[in-house]
Amino acid sequence: MEELRTLVIYDIENDRIRLRISETCLDYGLARIQFSAFLGSLNRNKREELFLKLSSILDDNAGKILLQPICHKDVKDTLLKENSKANEAVAV
Repeated sequence: MEELRTLVIYDIENDRIRLRISETCLDYGLARIQFSAFLGSLNRNKREELFLKLSSILDDNAGKILLQPICHKDVKDTLLKENSKANEAVAV
């Protein structure tokens, strides 16, 4: 099954829930690219599984979660400018 780059972004008020969301994204091998944004490659089954887990964690609490697959053409056309204090690069 084909893997696509997958972007997960969220806006969640509750610190405990936000932490659980970020830990779950890391468990799926996604890399943090912003405080509330993760990126990595997942196949369709893993994307659906991850979304169900994240939705379950959020439950009825205030917040939003977006899980967006990105096709290969769009990944190829991605532009990134990043400056960091430690000169660490994030692979896109």
